[in-house]
Amino acid sequence: MRNSRALAAVVAAGAVVGLAAPTAAAWAGPSNIVAMPSVIARGGQLTVTVDGCDHPGSVESPAFPKTDLKQIPGGTTSSATVTVNHHAHPGAYDITALCHGKPPLTRPHAFTVIHGAARGGLGGSTTAGATSTDIAIGGALVAAAVVGGGVFWMRRRSENRV
Repeated sequence: MRNSRALAAVVAAGAVVGLAAPTAAAWAGPSNIVAMPSVIARGGQLTVTVDGCDHPGSVESPAFPKTDLKQIPGGTTSSATVTVNHHAHPGAYDITALCHGKPPLTRPHAFTVIHGAARGGLGGSTTAGATSTDIAIGGALVAAAVVGGGVFWMRRRSENRV
């Protein structure tokens, strides 16, 4: 008899917790904030995605103005495209998500603002087209190919005479 009472108590407690969990999750608020790209230049556009925000909400940061979130169909995820202020100082910035009637969520150091545009390529060069060094190297390679081809052709020609 004791086992059946204990079992009944466990089942009742499980039912209470099981029924309360979805309600608690619905009121929990935003659960995750993702900023892409994580490193951006001043004036660039940033996409912010917030999980757990199925009601109208917004995101804000010291680096960009408060922006409304748009819900992504089929779930509780929302996103916004924001433009980083041209006067934002380089460094890491937090993002705060505010969802209607739910506690706010702040993600510290969600993205980093850099001074200017990221430069790629060979050492971050900014020159367009061929430089004088490129032309000199290309000319030397062509000259070496012509000389090497001429030597090869002359040796083949002298081998055929013997």
